Amino acid sequence: MKTPSVYIAEELMPYLRARISEVLYREGLRQSKIAGYLGITQAMVSKYLSGNYKKPSPEVRELLNPVAEQIARLILSGASREEVIVFTSRRLFELFSSGKLCRHYSAYAGISESACRSMFSTSSELHYLEETKIAVRELLSLPGFSKLIPEVRSNLAYAPANARTPEEVIAIPGRITLVKGRPYALPPEFGASRFTASLILAVSKKNPEVRSVLNLRLDKSVEEAIKKSGLKFKKVKTGGLSDEDAITVISALFEDNKLDAVLDEGGEGIEPLVYIFGSDPLDVVDKVKKILEVMG
Repeated sequence: MKTPSVYIAEELMPYLRARISEVLYREGLRQSKIAGYLGITQAMVSKYLSGNYKKPSPEVRELLNPVAEQIARLILSGASREEVIVFTSRRLFELFSSGKLCRHYSAYAGISESACRSMFSTSSELHYLEETKIAVRELLSLPGFSKLIPEVRSNLAYAPANARTPEEVIAIPGRITLVKGRPYALPPEFGASRFTASLILAVSKKNPEVRSVLNLRLDKSVEEAIKKSGLKFKKVKTGGLSDEDAITVISALFEDNKLDAVLDEGGEGIEPLVYIFGSDPLDVVDKVKKILEVMG
């Protein structure tokens, strides 16, 4: 009986562990330390690094590669074993519940895709909160992030697929601020933002794949870093507009465009800001990392 747990153990986890091992080893971790993190032997890590392991189809590998990168980043940022296990489980659940893995699992188990989808049809608010919490922690730990926080402070918002109002959007109470020169944020929660939440809801209506946004300081050095990082962006100027009109102007850019950022030049008395958009909070953090790497 080939249940999803058997499929995960036999087909997915060997490849996932191998890819995580490769990323951690590339970042300078010793094989013994990698083994400790993954709960396997050093000999198995060596086997993974040699490429001697079972690989799923190219389509499944493409789904698992970004998950492995995210898990490796969590480990490198100091996440606990419990957090890594919870995150990994939720990411795999998400791949099943979205149907992306069901085609492959149904062929493996000899069942219909609809049966697979029915097993993973529920979603949880805790999943979105946990994902945002992990992203915020990584964001705060990024070297140089403090210099990107604007005078109005930053906020990270995440709109679940079923979100319709700002109260259903996750954000940071009081925003991300500086305390003794270091970035600080309270735990994310639902309904903690009005403008940023309304913005991501409006953008998501134009492009449902865009579910998260973060605002940062904008000046010439930041704009240049965005250009060099290869992020796709457009410029607007919302100075003098109401919040509602500003949201309309920014969201309209996503009508026929797939953008990573919107540069808002502000106006008289209005601070210039850059809005970084992504499919989820971790995607947004990845783009911030690219900007900081260019800025040095």
